[in-house]
Amino acid sequence: MGFSVARRRLLDGLNRRYIYGRFPLLHSIIFLIEMAAAMRLAAKFNTYYAEKPVLTTMVTNAILGGVADTVAQLITAFRARSTTPDSRGDDLIAIEIHELDKEKPPAFGELGHAKHLPPPFDFERLTRFMSYGFFMAPVQFQWFGFLSRAFPLTKKNPTLPALKRVAVDQLIFAPFGTDSPSGLVCFFTFMTIAEGGGRRALTRKFQDAYLPTLKANFVLWPAVQILNFRVVPIQFQIPFVSTIGIAWTAYLSLTNSAEEE
Repeated sequence: MGFSVARRRLLDGLNRRYIYGRFPLLHSIIFLIEMAAAMRLAAKFNTYYAEKPVLTTMVTNAILGGVADTVAQLITAFRARSTTPDSRGDDLIAIEIHELDKEKPPAFGELGHAKHLPPPFDFERLTRFMSYGFFMAPVQFQWFGFLSRAFPLTKKNPTLPALKRVAVDQLIFAPFGTDSPSGLVCFFTFMTIAEGGGRRALTRKFQDAYLPTLKANFVLWPAVQILNFRVVPIQFQIPFVSTIGIAWTAYLSLTNSAEEE
């Protein structure tokens, strides 16, 4: 019990501290930890991939998905902080003190909803995004392997097979598939269920968010996948997509959270 109270106080304290009065300290710490893990994995990626390709892809996707959601939460907190009338941009770390009930410590996140304070870091949301990337990686692995076998690149004309891969990927996986950046049906279904939503919430999310996101998908991913299938070696194709997908997944995270609100 004492450890739980101390943990809540620590996290709430971090949630009330900002770097230069704009960037939430807890968000920034989590982002730096994720980037350190990503760089550590990148340094030995070839070794790990040679031994356990599927597991390496799963861990890579989970870390990059976490980075993407953390970036999205950072953007949300920064926007909210920028609109507060008492935000201070001149201090290295601005600390806001609120009176606490000494006999009854607040639950974690309670202070984040105080007046003029942006929402605290959402660890459950981070877990959902990391889980989605982790569990979708084996399907991605098999799908990219199928595309490489079905449309092998040739020295005479490597561009045409790459275009065929992109066409099949977009026509099959973009609307209905489970590719992490473009499997939108799977993404919104997974997130809605993980958030505790039912059929009505899922229907509403598809009505409001699915078509605009699918249009954005068709703007971005064909160009990315042409480069991916044409130039990137197969063992780096999923990490390459997931790396580009940081911005895309951050966009999905903001879209999903906006619809949830």
